[in-house]
Amino acid sequence: MRLRPVVALAAGVLLCAPLVFRAQVSIPSREKAASKTQDDVPRSDLRIDRTEVLVPVAVNDTYNRPVSGLEKENFRVFDDKVEQVITSFSMEDEPVAVGLVFDTSGSMSGTEREERMAATEFFKTANPEDEFALVEFDSAPRLVVPVTPDPAKVTYQLLFTHTRGSTALLDAVFLGLHEIKKSNKKRKALVVISDGGENNSRYTATEIKNVVKESDVLIYSIGVFADPLYTDAGGVLNNISEQTGGRMFRSRGNRLSDIAQKISIDLRNRYLLGYVPSNRERNGRYHLIEVKVVPPKGLPPVKAHWRTGYYAPTE
Repeated sequence: MRLRPVVALAAGVLLCAPLVFRAQVSIPSREKAASKTQDDVPRSDLRIDRTEVLVPVAVNDTYNRPVSGLEKENFRVFDDKVEQVITSFSMEDEPVAVGLVFDTSGSMSGTEREERMAATEFFKTANPEDEFALVEFDSAPRLVVPVTPDPAKVTYQLLFTHTRGSTALLDAVFLGLHEIKKSNKKRKALVVISDGGENNSRYTATEIKNVVKESDVLIYSIGVFADPLYTDAGGVLNNISEQTGGRMFRSRGNRLSDIAQKISIDLRNRYLLGYVPSNRERNGRYHLIEVKVVPPKGLPPVKAHWRTGYYAPTE
């Protein structure tokens, strides 16, 4: 099954479109209506006050494989712990803009070839209409390849990657978000490959957390941890990923290219749930979202991933 409209919920987009929260999803286009007479044309002074929250949801089994074939009845959505009525439901694919954020600090020495292979694997499953960008970081982040439809530019630049210096992970995430937002694709994502050893950023974890909450970008991360007991310094990678509805994958001896393939499949296989909040106050407050999956009989345990919340409009 192909996934078409998928959007994350973001304040910046909300301000631009106050009647509909659009993050990484768009409303399916309607069939062309019959020609209207002058009397049929809606009056310009009428306003439809319908605010629909669109929630992209990934559902995976215990082996991290996407679960397809679920219906609207298999989902329950809660807005600030209050259950909502699902008003729209779909699963389809459409082009995506992906920013690759590669850690080239000294602690990542020896992983350069793996990172190149991961990028190549990601490109194998790309759609022709997809766009890409490349950010590398060590002591400071660098925009190596601005948003482009040509993945070969990214592959070429990765040939010159070498490791050095300390780790400005948070600054790199900020730069990646800033660049990928320039794309006009409705679906946007970052894929961060790092050991999570943040030690040289100007931005703080709290500042990046706030930026991510207001963003319409999914964040996936691959944790390259040399020590099996070392998971994620300060939880940086895991926190920023799960907050957006993405995930962190630990390498644990697995090839980065295999993980990149899983991320690509996960990104392109998401359900889209829409609901009109029962609380329609336009106060700019942050709302927490919870999604529960009610699997059909006989289906093994599954796990859902979704964006954790959104900001209500202020107007």
